[in-house]
Amino acid sequence: MLKIGVLGAGHLGKIHIKCIQQIPDYELCGFYDPDDENAAKVEKEFGIKRYDVLSNLIEDVEVVDIVTPTISHFECASEALKKTRHVFIEKPVVTTLDEARKLIALSEEANIKVQVGHVERFNPAFIAARPYFDQPMFIETHRLAQFNPRGTDVPVVLDLMIHDIDIVLSVVNSDIHRISASGVAVVSDTPDIANARIEFNNGCVANLTASRISMKNMRKSRFFQRDAYIAVDFLEKEAEILRMKDVDPEKADPYAVIMELGEGKSPKQVIFDKPEVEPLNAIKKELESLHDAIVNDTVPPVTINDGYLALDVAHRIIEKLNMNPSNL
Repeated sequence: MLKIGVLGAGHLGKIHIKCIQQIPDYELCGFYDPDDENAAKVEKEFGIKRYDVLSNLIEDVEVVDIVTPTISHFECASEALKKTRHVFIEKPVVTTLDEARKLIALSEEANIKVQVGHVERFNPAFIAARPYFDQPMFIETHRLAQFNPRGTDVPVVLDLMIHDIDIVLSVVNSDIHRISASGVAVVSDTPDIANARIEFNNGCVANLTASRISMKNMRKSRFFQRDAYIAVDFLEKEAEILRMKDVDPEKADPYAVIMELGEGKSPKQVIFDKPEVEPLNAIKKELESLHDAIVNDTVPPVTINDGYLALDVAHRIIEKLNMNPSNL
């Protein structure tokens, strides 16, 4: 059993605390939160110890779960890494790329495990669709949210789009060739709706849209590859697969859907799959995966390098947005 402490007991921090209490492989030693009023409520609700001093909590645990505002990620993670504590750190990993590089160096020096909270990797719909990916060449994502003042202190790219940036980077095995972007600031000082086009060296193109001023919530991604179309609904936890394969019409199932492609081309049989999506708590699953990486000395599913790459692309998109005055 690994001793773990939570830094930050806001909305997401409370979810982490509840999940950790459901994982028998962790011993939750307590939490740190500088807000006295909120901390008192959390102590009472979850029946766990509140640490008044951050360093004292880090000293008492083996694993530090960082769920504080992004601006404090670097300070919290640095202190934990210098004490050679394993770290789970919510997305985005830190505020700047320089901070991310420093954390990577500290983690390598300490020889410990760091996992970044890109939770959509653990979405059951994405897990169900994952075996079907085979070099997707066009990707389209829509992550739309109803307006909520919480989160408008950061660009929509870092708040919402970064989820899909990480997903795209996890399925496209190629370096980036070019990025273009546009967006509009509607109610805040930075774009509230943004679109980015990422072109990869292997020819794949990803078109990402994120909005925090929509009338309804949507988290859908579509992946197109040779002889297949994969749709993942991250919100509804559903996946649909359309595949095509060569077929001899004379030997095909009479009820099969056959697509004729014209003279001189072999017909294709269209196969519809709706893989079973296992119900699971994605946050609980990612916290369990860090435990497994620690005890088995394996690589965490979402490494600090993955977090760095997603942050790098996000900042490159933001730079493109800032270059165009009409985006602001």
